[in-house]
Amino acid sequence: MTMRRIMLTAIGAGAIAGLALSGCQRKDDQGPTELTGRIFVFNYRVASATYMITLKKIAPIPDGTTAVAEFENPAGGDPLVIHEKIYSFWDKITLESPDLRCVRKDRPYSVSIKLVDASDKTLQTIKTEVKSDLDQTVLPTKPLVVGPAYTANPDVFKGDGSTDYGKDAACPA
Repeated sequence: MTMRRIMLTAIGAGAIAGLALSGCQRKDDQGPTELTGRIFVFNYRVASATYMITLKKIAPIPDGTTAVAEFENPAGGDPLVIHEKIYSFWDKITLESPDLRCVRKDRPYSVSIKLVDASDKTLQTIKTEVKSDLDQTVLPTKPLVVGPAYTANPDVFKGDGSTDYGKDAACPA
């Protein structure tokens, strides 16, 4: 192989590698995470429903970063807000709302997530919607169990053998 041919081959290989690497680069406006999941979690045993949002780290996250998540309140009123400290070594981030009431099937609920660094500079903003394929009426309004040993809730399971799962009539239509 001639020296010229070796040099052209090396230059061609370098150009191909450069193009391949540039195709793998992420855009600056994406931020350090990507949305990987969004669901409602219904826990029948304790009669609760929550939003659960998962993010995957795709770039370094500075120490002192916090996720501020605003969840639309299905019962109406102000959004439910959480502040979650994010650790730089986490590969996956899970954000869960406080307990909810009045989740309706097939209705989109908005969620806004903002990652802010220690100096309160916004690193990334994510806006999404979450829909449930179930209505919250599948849950009892009172927990079925209480305490660390999952003791049957005496407010639900009465001593005379009857049950009272409760009704939540205060939800908007």
